[in-house]
Amino acid sequence: MIADLQQLEKDALAELKEAGAEDSILAIRTKYLGRKGLLTSLLRNIAQVPIDEKPLFGKRCNEVKELLETKIEEALKSQAQNKKEEILARDKIDVTLPGRGVRPGRVHPVVQIRREICDIFASFGFSVVEGPEVEWDYYNFEALNIPQDHPARDMQDTFYIEDNMVLRTHTSPVQVRIMEKVNPPVRILSPGRVYRPDSDVSHTPMFHQIEGLLVDQGISFADLKGILTAFLKKVFGDDTLLRFRPSFFPFTEPSAEVDIRCVICRGKGCRVCGQSGWLEILGSGMVDPAVFKNVGYDVEVYSGFAFGLGLERIAMLKYGISDIRLLFENDIRFLKQF
Repeated sequence: MIADLQQLEKDALAELKEAGAEDSILAIRTKYLGRKGLLTSLLRNIAQVPIDEKPLFGKRCNEVKELLETKIEEALKSQAQNKKEEILARDKIDVTLPGRGVRPGRVHPVVQIRREICDIFASFGFSVVEGPEVEWDYYNFEALNIPQDHPARDMQDTFYIEDNMVLRTHTSPVQVRIMEKVNPPVRILSPGRVYRPDSDVSHTPMFHQIEGLLVDQGISFADLKGILTAFLKKVFGDDTLLRFRPSFFPFTEPSAEVDIRCVICRGKGCRVCGQSGWLEILGSGMVDPAVFKNVGYDVEVYSGFAFGLGLERIAMLKYGISDIRLLFENDIRFLKQF
């Protein structure tokens, strides 16, 4: 039996020496030291060993077991180290190569314009407020003096979700919601996405507007003109020339379009301004008393003005962008210029 034990030890060590992969080493451990392994089988046959040899046989079995466990553990560690070195050699990084660098992101030009405008009106005492983009017909139209049969609805083609629910066509509904909850004085700015089914070089189905509202006692058209003049000069420069033209909006009366001298040709006439030397920049007017009645404001006590402009149009004029679709294509070659 001792001779068999010696032969087992010799065979196990020889197999370990030849074993290369981790699976082979684990198979050897199972073969010799497992519950049904060869060494375990020898121990189970200890009853066949002569009585005077049993102590020696038991001792040698324990020695062989400890030896094999140690050798197997060493073989597994060696195999793991070899595998690690292979991975490191294969995935080695050449630290002498120059770095690739990380290109910093840029703030989108529309976001830049929005932040600039909000900062300007914040300095005038306006607060920025936001509202839902999916809006009730009442807030988008009726509360703003645009009933179902009003021809002004043709001015704003609309995406309808349901008969009385739309994707808002302007951010004016936010003003109505605020006036329902807040008593004058009110001085707010409402930026956000709006939607109209229109698409060409100067229109997109989704675009951004920013609208302002100021309501208090004694507010006049002169206040409107003063605020908008100061605002546009801050955006386009102190030498910017403005003009106010009579216009129509169902929720303001009187209403006016505001033009600035063309920033491209400086008033000489070009393709951008249609040879007129002027660019339409925003719409404005004194809030119609009908709107005040809808929100419960006393028209004998309070007056106010409102205005609205498209952020994309301001960005296009300020940065000289000829096609509005460039703002939505996310071409890094275009965006990195801003």
